[in-house]
Amino acid sequence: MSKPLPVAPHPAPHPTRHATPSLSPSLSPSISPPPSPPTSTPLTPFTSAWPYPRWIAHRGAGKLAPENTLAAFRVGASHGYRAFECDVKLSADGRPFLLHDDTLDRTTPQRGVAGELDWAQLAGLDAGSWHGRSFAGEPIPSLDAISRYCLRNGHALNIEIKSTAGSEFETGRVVAAAAATLWLGEAVPPLLSSFRPASLEGAREGAAQLPRALLLDALEPGWFDIAVRLGCVAVVTQFRLMDAGVIAQLHGQGLRALCYTVNDAADARRLLALGIDGLITDAVDRFSPAGGLID
Repeated sequence: MSKPLPVAPHPAPHPTRHATPSLSPSLSPSISPPPSPPTSTPLTPFTSAWPYPRWIAHRGAGKLAPENTLAAFRVGASHGYRAFECDVKLSADGRPFLLHDDTLDRTTPQRGVAGELDWAQLAGLDAGSWHGRSFAGEPIPSLDAISRYCLRNGHALNIEIKSTAGSEFETGRVVAAAAATLWLGEAVPPLLSSFRPASLEGAREGAAQLPRALLLDALEPGWFDIAVRLGCVAVVTQFRLMDAGVIAQLHGQGLRALCYTVNDAADARRLLALGIDGLITDAVDRFSPAGGLID
């Protein structure tokens, strides 16, 4: 085990510029020009300071405990993490709950599409036994339950909006509206992210005041224009995509740069040296937010 690498101080906030590049319809026909936001609701609410910790536990601490459960959040917190990422989708009766996959097959004894069941059916499922006998009976948590845990412990949250096929906009709208209610009056709201532009459009309609981030697994032509057009405050890329040029482009327009899923110390060191704003990781037992990298 090598000596921990000290975590560099968080970079000073970057000034927000207000230029909005036009988005060619050929880049993304499904994205319509957004309506002008109310003057009381800025698109980028964090112009003076970025309120989220740099180190973010992926799906709670999903490699050490059943992902997207309160048990995973508690494990992540026990390793010093104060910011978490989770996946949120809708039940058939419109209740936001935590699950990554479209189906229940991998993480519960149930089979089938999760979004086709009502919350009452989902709430009784065992979402822990697949990971180990010590987690038997761990339930699927609702967004309400996760919000209570995070707020009472002072933890920040990144909510990835996960829609059932065909419900991208509506899922974004409902999840954002629910989050706005649950975090009403709190100094640090949840960061809403998605790979689906339609979900981020829905999130903007449901709660325009909440910060949004575009998730990317490839830097397709027009990605930056899409992020700006959607009023995003950040872009979250697969870690291999992030380099000095991408960070400079984002920071130059006042956006923040985050990466997923960073589990190797060499990758983390490279990104930290470039001035990355957020690292989403499974390796909560090897990366210490307080002490640096432990490898």
